[in-house]
Amino acid sequence: MTQHEIEATSSKLNLTELGIKTATIHWNLDNATLTRQTLQLGQGSLNDQGALCVSTGKFTGRSPKDKFIVKDSWTSDTIDWGDINIPTSEDVYDRLYDKMVAFLSERELWARNCYAGAHSEYRINVTVVNTTPWASLFCNNLFIRPTAEEHESFEKGWLILQAPEFEADPEIDGTRQRNFTIVNFSKKVILIGGSAYTGEMKKGIFSVLNFLLPYEHQILPMHCSANEGEDKDVALFFGLSGTGKTTLSADANRYLIGDDEHGWAKGAVFNFEGGCYAKCIDLSAEKEPEIYAAIQPGTLLENVSFFPGTDRVDFSDSSITENTRAAYPIHYIPHAKSISVGGNPKNIFFLTCDAFGILPPISKLTKEQAMYHFLSGYTAKVAGTEVGITEPQTTFSACFGRVFLPLHPTAYAELLGKKLEENPDVNVWLVNTGWTGGRYGVGRRMSLRYTRAMIHAAMRGDLDDVDYEAHTVFGVWKPQSCPWVPDEVLNPRNTWEDKEAYDRQALMLANLFVENFKQYADKASPAILSAAPRTSL
Repeated sequence: MTQHEIEATSSKLNLTELGIKTATIHWNLDNATLTRQTLQLGQGSLNDQGALCVSTGKFTGRSPKDKFIVKDSWTSDTIDWGDINIPTSEDVYDRLYDKMVAFLSERELWARNCYAGAHSEYRINVTVVNTTPWASLFCNNLFIRPTAEEHESFEKGWLILQAPEFEADPEIDGTRQRNFTIVNFSKKVILIGGSAYTGEMKKGIFSVLNFLLPYEHQILPMHCSANEGEDKDVALFFGLSGTGKTTLSADANRYLIGDDEHGWAKGAVFNFEGGCYAKCIDLSAEKEPEIYAAIQPGTLLENVSFFPGTDRVDFSDSSITENTRAAYPIHYIPHAKSISVGGNPKNIFFLTCDAFGILPPISKLTKEQAMYHFLSGYTAKVAGTEVGITEPQTTFSACFGRVFLPLHPTAYAELLGKKLEENPDVNVWLVNTGWTGGRYGVGRRMSLRYTRAMIHAAMRGDLDDVDYEAHTVFGVWKPQSCPWVPDEVLNPRNTWEDKEAYDRQALMLANLFVENFKQYADKASPAILSAAPRTSL
């Protein structure tokens, strides 16, 4: 360990100025060193592929009810306050900040400088201070790593203080319970206490970018994956859990820009991250070979179990959590772009798993329909996905990521509409990866082979000149032919034995859309409202 690595003064952000004066601080260590330190501290173990395996303890996922935003003169009239964006006071923040700084001053710490945003014009500088080496390894994988020269000139930006061992006293500190995440936009600080779940850091910065980029630059932040073809054509894939976003965006014939968070600036789509945080429950080399191959030295595996008496991970074991994760740098994926930036998208895919068997397997959206379905963010959960679910249940999450949106959802939908106006050659598609021939329990799941064929046809331009027909209820435009897909599959009503039952189910789903959309109606433009489905025939 060199003196440069442990001195707080080795960074443009001098932590002694924050009040962290007596701590031993390890700066910007590499993954091999962080892995070795984790093992020496008894905080993790290696699996048979050389990845570092750790437990995040009590919290194996985010705790959205314990995430707060400081309400002050800047944020008071800009944040969309409510159950998603929960306000807290400047006094609560100040008290917890002082307590955390005092707590951190007595410890051994790991700190690193990094970026969020692959586009050099719009990236933000982030310094992260952790109490464990493996949390710093996570940040080195998930955020963008500065070059040696960039480290030398790194300027102060956002600060994350993450201390799982530090817990709040709710009665004194004004939190809901002992764990908390507090975002202070005015001071550019995120406080995370009481939880070791590393995803709180990743999504905390995502929320920051979801506020700053549209507010300051008119850039659309997006919860989506992105890839690029040989002809530099960029495709975006939006979708909630279970819709096939990861599966369909992973394409050996295309280059990965990123798997989760992106911005759409003028003439460019860029990744926010420098790595991937892949869910790895039931992971196998056969089903997801690229992710499986990324489980190697330098990768962080969270909350996994081993086959008894071995160091081999049992990826099918969900006894700790269904939310087992692998965090690795993006270059561990063979077809990842070295600089995670592409041009304007040519095709945008909204993926939905419609368990009611109503939506077409692929349909083209007008600008107004794209805004409406973007705001709706629809999918359906089916029996077995969660305890207590025995019938299909609709799920709506605005912009396919409602819990990460500091602004009102209509602000993002309007910005999408503006981007589509500026780029009229962009195609937006609604893709149903769910059921056909009947609802869940009666029909069958859409063939992945057909879904891939339709997406590839759209990206090749094979659907540009075919005939289209409007869906009777939803109004979306159904192609009447597609290479390698039977014509009858393209019209969902034709796949149902009982056509009248299909019509009734379609109206039922349409009413669910309309009911959900009432929460946005007062701020939605007439153009968006015009794309609502019919509720009667």
